[in-house]
Amino acid sequence: MTVPEGRGIADTSREGGSTFRILHVSTGNVCRSPITERLNRHALSARLGERLAGGLVVESAGTWGHEGAPMEANAEAVLADFGADTAGFVGRELLDEHVIRADLVLTATRDHRAQVISMGHSAGLRTFTLKEFTRLVRAIDPATLPDPLDDGVVERARALVRAAAALRGWLLAPSPEADEVYDPYGAPITLFRSIGDEIHQALDPVVTALTGVPAAL
Repeated sequence: MTVPEGRGIADTSREGGSTFRILHVSTGNVCRSPITERLNRHALSARLGERLAGGLVVESAGTWGHEGAPMEANAEAVLADFGADTAGFVGRELLDEHVIRADLVLTATRDHRAQVISMGHSAGLRTFTLKEFTRLVRAIDPATLPDPLDDGVVERARALVRAAAALRGWLLAPSPEADEVYDPYGAPITLFRSIGDEIHQALDPVVTALTGVPAAL
């Protein structure tokens, strides 16, 4: 079966350990996961520049993905608010190949996480909800991670996922809802903007942990 090409900052081969793939998963791949994908790409480029961020490939798909569909117009409006690129987005249904290729899977909800893990491919240790991963990386001492300048962002990203997986059973959510990003599909732009802000706030510490570069004030 042909492996689909990625839609990341750079789409280099994973062979040789030069690429780290982040897969964002929601239901339809037209609202939450496109917003998360493009905000993540935008933040990584802002922190590192496109050349230095080239080893980090950011993609998305949906468990009931609208294959070939554009993202929702309100999702595009939210991304425009943040100055993130919306061009060229095409919805995808989540396939085994996407999970196999991913080094880190970040889902919108616990149900999405369970669906990814149920696909197999040893995905359990590298699949988290977005907010779960945010909570875990906040607890990781950056000094314990590889230096992105000396070792590269790919090695740092891999070490971050291992550290987060080791913490998962010790640092639980205060409530089940704390790990959820709810679906704004069909809602007015005000709710989309609220969800966009929620995703942006959850991504910020993740991007900082991945790159070792805090957001500009």
